[in-house]
Amino acid sequence: MAMEIREGDWKVCCGSSDFAKLMVKGSPFNSLEAAIESARDIWFNQVNVAAWLEAFAAHPQIGKSPSPSSNSDFARRSVTEQSRAFATTSASALEELAEWNVLYRQKFGFIFIICASGRTHAEMLAELKGRYANRPIVELEIAAKEQMKITELRMAKLFSEKAKVVSQTESTKPQEAPKRSRPPITTHVLDVSRGAPAAGVEVHLEVWNGTTSPSFGHGGRGDWSMVGTSATDKDGRSGQLMDLVESLNPGTYRISFNTGKYCPGGFFPYVSIAFEVTESQKLEHFHVPLLLSPFSFTTYRGS
Repeated sequence: MAMEIREGDWKVCCGSSDFAKLMVKGSPFNSLEAAIESARDIWFNQVNVAAWLEAFAAHPQIGKSPSPSSNSDFARRSVTEQSRAFATTSASALEELAEWNVLYRQKFGFIFIICASGRTHAEMLAELKGRYANRPIVELEIAAKEQMKITELRMAKLFSEKAKVVSQTESTKPQEAPKRSRPPITTHVLDVSRGAPAAGVEVHLEVWNGTTSPSFGHGGRGDWSMVGTSATDKDGRSGQLMDLVESLNPGTYRISFNTGKYCPGGFFPYVSIAFEVTESQKLEHFHVPLLLSPFSFTTYRGS
């Protein structure tokens, strides 16, 4: 379903006015994937360096609170993304980071940009020190790529929030049986560490068969039965995991991703996501995307 997203929402995702205007011009988008594809083209091929620098400047410096004059919604997202990394950081560590931030800005003319989601303070400081040795033209491009990672994560959250609003609105309308063009359960995987779709990830879809439903810490009376298996293609989309049926059987489903094989040495050997389909939801479509990096993952219910 195409969603109407305002210019201000796009600017919260990126921080660049030109980027936000061009995203509005290219709207509406039928899916998060289509929006991300357009966003990458706009960011890397259409806006100029001034737009990049505007987006960089919208961020608070890594490890610092935003200034009162900054874009409050944008800055609030930045602080949230950094909060885990700096929750237990010592004063001396923050002081060292501040000193390197000053050196970095003096050399390159803009603040250090890094996708902080899932990163520790030590990892970000090490990255800052390593990138400080770069030539300015090289560092500018790296910073732009990191900004795109941040933008994509925020776009995923934005689409999730908009989908909830649409779902609440649609829930008041009489439900009609759709004519499906795709299976009722689908997925795709985005490798946020590379800012690209994750190809070749093995995916399993299972359904719970038992007299009681499974719950956290308890298996329940029953077992999981395989519905279908597939692997993601070059666009990060899985193949068909189940038959093309009009009505999905209510129950508890589990979709699992072989992340250990895709990313050897990563923190997660595999990722499993369980969700319940109720009687009132059997005609709906369930899209369960995975936003993956070696040490973190995010998911949400798409459309």
